Amino acid sequence: MRFKVIVGEQVYAVEVPEDLLRQAGEFHDRLDRDMDQGWQMSRQFVAQPDRLQRCQIVADKLLTSIMQGNQASAMLMAGYIALRMPGAIGVDIDAGGEMQNTELLYA
Repeated sequence: MRFKVIVGEQVYAVEVPEDLLRQAGEFHDRLDRDMDQGWQMSRQFVAQPDRLQRCQIVADKLLTSIMQGNQASAMLMAGYIALRMPGAIGVDIDAGGEMQNTELLYA
């Protein structure tokens, strides 16, 4: 699966192997447990992030992975979003740093 990441004028493609989607369940569950404690989303603390907010949080981690050249982490983060939001083919990450403005992309 190819997952599209847009940041301002830049477009990145993250290849997520199908077998990774099946094998990453434990990692994705750990992400959810971390977010169950609440999360600082830009200037706002969200005590109970919903599915969309969780994907926005993970999109921020995805951007960090891409910027650091960590392909393995980028694949895991893209896989999380694809699994938690069926039909999502990518994200448009707010270049200004506001997590809540990150949008999911659908076909």
